[in-house]
Amino acid sequence: MTPPRARTWGRIGQTPVVRVRGQGSGRVSMAGMACFKPGRRSRLIYAIREYRGRKDEPKGFGWRDFRDLVVRARIQLGGPIVLVWDNVRLHLTAGMKAFIEANASWLTVFQLPAYAPALNPTEMACSQCRSCGIPSA
Repeated sequence: MTPPRARTWGRIGQTPVVRVRGQGSGRVSMAGMACFKPGRRSRLIYAIREYRGRKDEPKGFGWRDFRDLVVRARIQLGGPIVLVWDNVRLHLTAGMKAFIEANASWLTVFQLPAYAPALNPTEMACSQCRSCGIPSA
C-alpha cells in the first residue's frame, strides 16, 4: 500500500521528502468452505491467516489447518460432510489422506478436475474479494 497523501511544508526551492518504509503489511491467506443443505441458508465457513514476515511464523495454511477447518465445520453443521475439493497440494498430503480415511464415517471427499474454477464456489467468493480490492495470496 502507498502511504496516505498529506500536505507538508518545506523551504522555498527545496522539495520536502517524506521517507516511508517500503515493506507492505504482509500477506493474508484465506481458506473457506461453501456449505449447502437443502431447505437451509448457505454458509461460508472460513479461516484467515495473516503473515507479516516474522521469524518462525507460517506463511500460509498447512494440512493441519485444513483438518481443523473441516472439524469446525462438522461441529457447526452438526452432521456428515461431503467435501468437493480442488487439487491444491495441501489437500493431497499424506496427513490429510490419513485424516479422511480415519473419519470416513462422516466425511466423504470428491476431487475436482485439475483446473475447474467454475465448479468451485469458494473461488467465486475469492474473485469477488479481489474485485473489491482485497488482495489474495
